[in-house]
Formats: sequence, structure tokens, C-alpha cells
Amino acid sequence: MDKFEIEGGTPLRGTVKISGAKNSVLPLMAASLLFQEKITLKNVPDVMDVYTMAELLRVLGVQVERIKEEVWNIDPSRITSTRAPYEIVKKMRASIYVFGPLLVREKKAEVSLPGGCAFGPRPVDLHIKGLRELGAKIDICHGYLCGEMESPHGEEIYFDKKSVGATAHLMMTAALIPDTTRLVNVALEPEVIQLGEFLEASGAKINGLGTDIIEITGRENLTPPDGFSVIPDRIEAGTYAVAAYLTKGDVKIEQCIPDHFRNVIDKLKLAGAGIEEGKTWIRVWSESEFVRPVNIHTAPFPGFPTDMQAQFMALMTVAKGTSIIKEGIYPDRFKHAFELNRLGADIIVENGTAIVNGVEELYGAPVMATDLRASAALVLAGLIANGKTLIDRIYHLDRGYDSFEIKLQSLGAKIKRIKS
Repeated sequence: MDKFEIEGGTPLRGTVKISGAKNSVLPLMAASLLFQEKITLKNVPDVMDVYTMAELLRVLGVQVERIKEEVWNIDPSRITSTRAPYEIVKKMRASIYVFGPLLVREKKAEVSLPGGCAFGPRPVDLHIKGLRELGAKIDICHGYLCGEMESPHGEEIYFDKKSVGATAHLMMTAALIPDTTRLVNVALEPEVIQLGEFLEASGAKINGLGTDIIEITGRENLTPPDGFSVIPDRIEAGTYAVAAYLTKGDVKIEQCIPDHFRNVIDKLKLAGAGIEEGKTWIRVWSESEFVRPVNIHTAPFPGFPTDMQAQFMALMTVAKGTSIIKEGIYPDRFKHAFELNRLGADIIVENGTAIVNGVEELYGAPVMATDLRASAALVLAGLIANGKTLIDRIYHLDRGYDSFEIKLQSLGAKIKRIKS
């Protein structure tokens, strides 16, 4: 397995461009199953999760091709299989998205249960409940979700809690049902709104995007928009923003949408970062003499994103004081804390809360990545650690960051990939 070797102590300086959002392109790729003709997606990030989704679509008979940098063609006109195998689904939880579109288009589907994550289980009960209310008959057979959908129909569906995955999954499924579906207590993330805009541009009628209640009136035949462009990755942008301040650097982050990670920007300001922004860019530099401690509590959008919790924890390890980080979405998402402690951090984790006592400096050491955002946090910590940091299992990071070490190198970071 590849590793990163980092020599810490270099402030990041320069300009970095943000890639398309992984969490937006994956549901868009799955939604291609709703169509009978080719679609083109632009600003697609070069990350492993995209290739995994492409692999899954090909197993189903879809023609998928990366025709040039950031541009992919997907031709779903011929479906040859309705079975999503465990060997692919186990790599990426977003594979569950193909279940609903297959059910409503082909009337049947089998998709392997996704299982858990490094930071705890993420059940698909809201997905199953919603699909059943739309007319699906679903059983669990030999580790697979096995479903039939002979008579799909619209329905009012209430989510007990906000779920990005379940909201996106039911939106795309409802778009192919010529009836009205009402989703209540939906997720508000920008990636959900982009999926809604994509479905609208394809012929579905959608009311309430960006609110807690969405109404979708679907059609039997949808026509994909020509050359749909994926929004910038707000988590990638937030990661570079934290890196700029953490290393006492000065970085302009281009091709981003600041309003999509406003809560992260606000917390960085509280921590002492200097920030200037425009409509599609943000500049971050070190304005304070020291990092100020800041408390965070992750929450659904527009709250502080759980996908930025680990990176912000890396920043708080060297704050002048104590920070409290409460994980309000995945209480077990703290394995990176123990790896940060190997670098000299002082973090105590108990009952879904991390108490981060700032230290004077971090020290390089061998550490292991446990999930995608934990990987990013360890890289950020390595950028300021005294000496060399060796990060193992960076395949987690390759799932969601486009050319991470290359972009960091362009900003002056001393980081290199060691091939296994």
C-alpha cells in the first residue's frame, strides 16, 4: 500500500484550484440509470470513488468512458444486469444509490448490503423504508437487498432524521415515477440541491429545493441535460483553508463556492485566520500570533460538516488552550484522534466528544489512516510536525481527494508518495 512521507515546517503559499465534488458526482452517476440515452458530466474529480462507481455501472451494462480530463460520458441505454455485487459495493457505500433507479426502471434489483464504516455503522433503513413506501417489495437475501417494484407510485415520506443519502436516493427514484412524491425533513446539503437541479433539467418537476420539504413529480421518460457540470468540492476547499492557516501560510483557493462551507470559514475566523473572499474564491492566511481554541459541534448542513471535523481537530491540536469537539452525526468518528496523539497531540475522547488540549508543537512519527477525512487530518498534522511523518493506508485519501499531494507540492509542501 502507498504511503505519504512528509517533512513538516513549511508554510503553504500560492494558489490551488478545487476539483468537482465527490459527494455530488456519485449520485449524479447513479442517476444516469434513469435515462435511455448518453449523458456527459463535466468537472468530474479524478478520485477512486468515481472509478468505483464507473466499475459498478459497467457491471450493470452501462457504457462509461472518461473522454478527457474532468469529462465523462455515460451511456445507460442498455442494462444487462440488475445485480450490484458485494465485491464492488463493499468499496463504497454510495453504491446503494443504484438500487432505486434499477427498481423503478427494470422493476427488480439486487444490491449488496453496504455494511459499516471505520467510524461506525451507517444503516440504510431510511433508504429501504422510503423505497417500500414508493411501492417496492424488499427482502434481505444472503447479504443482498432483493427488491421488486411492479407498481411504483408517489407518496409522502417523512425522514426521522436528515439523511443526505436517503434524500438523494429517493429523489432520483421518484423522478422516474409519473406521480407526485413529497419528502419531508430532507437534507439541505449543496450536493442534494445539485441533484435536484440535475433532475429538473432532465424533465422532472421539483418544488422546494433548499427547504425541508421537497415535492417531485416524475416522468416516465427523462432527457439528460447536455454537459452538466459538477459543483466544486466544499470539503476539499475547507481542507486547504485549514491547511493554509495551520501552516502559517497564505493560500488563495480558487474554483470554490464559499457559501457552501460558510460554517468552516466562520470557525477559522474565530481561530484567528485572516480571510478574504470573492464569489468563487477565498484567500486564507495566518493573522493571529497563535491558533485560538474553538469549540465545534458537527450537524447537518448548514451546520459544521462532519467531513471537516478531523481536519479541524488537527488545527486545534496546536491551539493555545482547550477545544471541545462534539460529533453530532457519527459519534464514533474519532479514530484519527488516537493517531494524532502519536504525533504529540493531547486529545481525550469520551462519549462522542473530543477534548483537545493544545500543545506547543507536534512531532513526526509513523501513523495510519483509518478513513478518508482522517487521512486528510494526518496529512495536515504532518505538515506542521517537527521531523518526518509517515502515513500508511493512504488509499483512503485517494477515494476523495484529487491529486492531493501534487496540489500540496505546488504550494510548497514537502510531501511525497512512496509506492508500495
